[in-house]
Amino acid sequence: MPRPEKHVFVCSQARPPGHPRGSCADRGCRDVLDEFYFQFQQRQCFDKVAITATGCIGPCGSGPNVLVYPEGVMYGPVTKADVAAIFDEHLLGDAPVERLKVPADVW
Repeated sequence: MPRPEKHVFVCSQARPPGHPRGSCADRGCRDVLDEFYFQFQQRQCFDKVAITATGCIGPCGSGPNVLVYPEGVMYGPVTKADVAAIFDEHLLGDAPVERLKVPADVW
């Protein structure tokens, strides 16, 4: 398998109900992750993109969070509807989606 050009990490942290930090699972990360996998297969990006479900990657209050490397760009909150833009603009077009980036003081 060739090394992918981009690696997408989707937070899938599921803390117990009522936890003070909350979790991306409470905010719909499963739908976001499923859409990333769907877009990945539809676009057949097997040699360009890798997608990994992760535990907590940072600012729980702005989740679901998505982190893209090698650029180190964090997006949040990401919805299922945002995934196509991340694919089109960033993963395939090499231009981060500015409207989805977390603020600089967060990441």
